[in-house]
Amino acid sequence: MIFDRLKRFSIVLEGAERDGPAAFSPGQAVSGRVVLELAAAARLGALRLRAMGAARVHWTESRSAGSSTAYTQSYSDQVEFLSHRDTLMAPPDNGEATVLQAGRHEFPFTFQLPETLATSFEGKHGSVRYWVKAKLHRPWSTVKKAKKEFTVIEPIDINTPALLAPQAGAKEKLARAWYCNRGQVSVTAKIDRKGYTPGEVIPIFAEIDNCTSRAVVPKAAIIQTQTFIARGTKKQKKSVVTSITGDPIPAGKREVWHGRALKIPPVGPSILQCRIIQVEYSLKVCVDIPGTSKLLLELPLVIGTIPLHPFGSRTSSVSSQYSVNLDWLSTIPEQLEAPPEYSAVVSSPEAEQGLAPPCRSELGDILEGPFFAYIQEFRFRPPPLYSEVDPNPASESIRPRCMTC
Repeated sequence: MIFDRLKRFSIVLEGAERDGPAAFSPGQAVSGRVVLELAAAARLGALRLRAMGAARVHWTESRSAGSSTAYTQSYSDQVEFLSHRDTLMAPPDNGEATVLQAGRHEFPFTFQLPETLATSFEGKHGSVRYWVKAKLHRPWSTVKKAKKEFTVIEPIDINTPALLAPQAGAKEKLARAWYCNRGQVSVTAKIDRKGYTPGEVIPIFAEIDNCTSRAVVPKAAIIQTQTFIARGTKKQKKSVVTSITGDPIPAGKREVWHGRALKIPPVGPSILQCRIIQVEYSLKVCVDIPGTSKLLLELPLVIGTIPLHPFGSRTSSVSSQYSVNLDWLSTIPEQLEAPPEYSAVVSSPEAEQGLAPPCRSELGDILEGPFFAYIQEFRFRPPPLYSEVDPNPASESIRPRCMTC
């Protein structure tokens, strides 16, 4: 029987790690093979392949229709991103089964991913999944199936004007307890850009004024918001990705954060273009006020996949295009490092050598990179030493010019 002869039926994707999913980007070609191992010769039918990708959401809500009756409302929706079919082994035209000899048989396949795909995602009320499924039809037997999932990561480049723009905000709250005014708490905060990648550190510049009669505690956290949409209804789930807690601020005091570091842990990128599933991030700076609700200031974040350009940030040039009121930042010193002395950068013996272009033998394969990488190594000729004696005095044989002529 076929059950005794079929030793292995599986799907192998190119680039996949051992027992792990392969990762692709939209627009890439997915290649692999269906592996079939037989212990003895067997009569087989068609071998078909299908690649699928879809976003699905589902949740239920209980509703009351009176004191004694209740019902459950179900919400579901689906968006299909990928659908590809292929026949790897077709039966002969006469309708007879194909006979394969004992041993290992491989059936290669390849297909192209669409240019627009959502990142793979697993959430509480929905998911975005991609997979390849193979079906082996056999005479007088059930269909044998094999399935292999793969990951799709939509590229998000943070080196864009919108994601390099600084984010800033301010908020204040009047603390009350038992209808008594206990004073006001205010917070202002800034981050240098909107887009970050996992593993980066967000420097937070903030100022917290505690004008109340009790101590308050400042905190900062990265919040992930998952939004599921079905039939015009939204379901959200928020979770704290990471957080830091500052020192308590006594009554009547002020606390300043000079670039307080908050590291981004390994998290999935933002999903912003899917119709039924969205994954968004934000930086929340909050102040715990005893006896009343928290003071919250939220700054939007986008977690991308392409990190900041290695040759430096374009934040300064990009931020000038945006009219953001940052006057309050003048009160927050960023403790910039003093520039080095000129003599520490350029010395006389090195000045002459610094003007010569690099030799190809010295650079090797580095010439493959961008030329402007050498600009940082350029050294200007040092200025001449100052002297009150003219190094080029006028000759005595030259008659002085009359200023009245």
